[in-house]
Amino acid sequence: MLKRVFKLFQIARKLSTSGAIDTINQVHQIPVSINLFFSLISIGSKNTHSQYKNSGQNLCEALQGMGTTFIKLGQFLATRPDIIGEEMAKDLEKLQDKVPAFELYEAKKVIKKEIGEKQFQNIIEIGEPIAAASIAQVHFAKIKNENEEKQVAIKILRPDIEKLFNEELDALMLFAYIVENTVSKAKRLKLVEVVHLLREITNIEMDLRFEAAAANELYENTKKDIGFNVPKIYWNYTTKKILTLDQVNGVSIREQGKLEKQGIDLKRLAENLIQHFLKQAVRDGFFHGDMHQGNLFVDPKGNIIPVDFGIMGRLDKNNRKFLAEILFGFIQRDYVKVAEVHFQAGLVPQNASKDEFAQALRSVGEPIFGQSIKDISGGNLLAQLFEITEKFNMATQPPLLLLQKTMVVVEGVARKLYPETNIWEVSKPVLEDWLKNLKSPKSTIDTAFNTSAEIIKRIPNFPILMDKAEYALKLVAEGKLNLGINNKNLEMEQMKLKNFRNNVVISFFGIVIVFLLVF
Repeated sequence: MLKRVFKLFQIARKLSTSGAIDTINQVHQIPVSINLFFSLISIGSKNTHSQYKNSGQNLCEALQGMGTTFIKLGQFLATRPDIIGEEMAKDLEKLQDKVPAFELYEAKKVIKKEIGEKQFQNIIEIGEPIAAASIAQVHFAKIKNENEEKQVAIKILRPDIEKLFNEELDALMLFAYIVENTVSKAKRLKLVEVVHLLREITNIEMDLRFEAAAANELYENTKKDIGFNVPKIYWNYTTKKILTLDQVNGVSIREQGKLEKQGIDLKRLAENLIQHFLKQAVRDGFFHGDMHQGNLFVDPKGNIIPVDFGIMGRLDKNNRKFLAEILFGFIQRDYVKVAEVHFQAGLVPQNASKDEFAQALRSVGEPIFGQSIKDISGGNLLAQLFEITEKFNMATQPPLLLLQKTMVVVEGVARKLYPETNIWEVSKPVLEDWLKNLKSPKSTIDTAFNTSAEIIKRIPNFPILMDKAEYALKLVAEGKLNLGINNKNLEMEQMKLKNFRNNVVISFFGIVIVFLLVF
């Protein structure tokens, strides 16, 4: 506990001296008592806050200077405009995840430890790092694999990054708990939930086997798609701390001049990018969630090659169906149909007015169709749609939120390649094909077969379930079974949490007072 409190004290000082607290105050007014605490913590330090930049830019710089955990926190918050607001989220999207590289000899030590001395001998050569981020860095190398030499890229986790990250997150979790339980207005921000989600996401990101599995799944899903090539994973050179995959032989998609010199059709490339993304989303339900320019390359044949599979999105079959029908309904300008889809999906409460909801959808769709082709965006349409649905008490779904944000990025990349890209015309064939396949006789038969198989599997258990239900009803009738909540246990749990909070607050402020007296 003391270690966690001390770490929290260090983080509090970082927050106060970086200008982050001033920035947060501009977005959500922090209570006077907490502001006073941070003012005391920052005594004797220089505030780096700039009055010439907006709050989002200042927060970016502050988080950048605070290291790995806070860079990741900023990137995560950029995907949650429901917590920090749309404008701040857009500013945080520009947060650069670039830090100095660690030495090549350290990288070799990590590789040797992970794959063993014998396998390490099969690495013919390895170069200096070509890219370094807060969690890992990348080296080009030549390996021997199945008696063939392969040019590969090896991604390596930073030494001790997991320990550092989890220690800081433990302290942040403690801070979030204290704030949520001492400041009533902070409860709606769900700070504990935010830190918990960040821990889950980043701990997965720190196990490179998960990224390898994601790349492999995307490879299997798209291997028959013309124009989209996912690098192959080399599993015998991949572990929790290293990931090895084919070296990309291509030009960054941002280098349009080089692409044109190679004879690449930029209009066709822009269309391919959008269509491949939509295929991943609505056909496979598994899409690359970070398709910015830095993660996309183009080979001499015009094939798109994605890299960095740390952020992936997943949609279940129902979400894919509703997404396709919603987008296709907007393309057809059939707002009543789009409203019906929302109600069928249970996305909008059944007591809401369908006609009013359709009218609200029209208020989103018609202005978009009044724009010029170059300004129409499916991603912005979804963003406005989520704003409308909030008014009808529709709960925000994180998978759809990630999809919407990725769609905005993909469309932005496509528009830089070819500004006149018609998003609707490009999207329509993919959505039509998906909906046709979904409603085809084969799909209907498959669904019926799967449902029947599930029912048949459960038939043998049916008599047992009936016996158990009858027995339970008998106990309830005799007063021997209480289905209510055990209030005493609940009260005990709440009391434990309150005691824990009080002990933490006393310990924390005790350490602060000692520090101020000493220094």
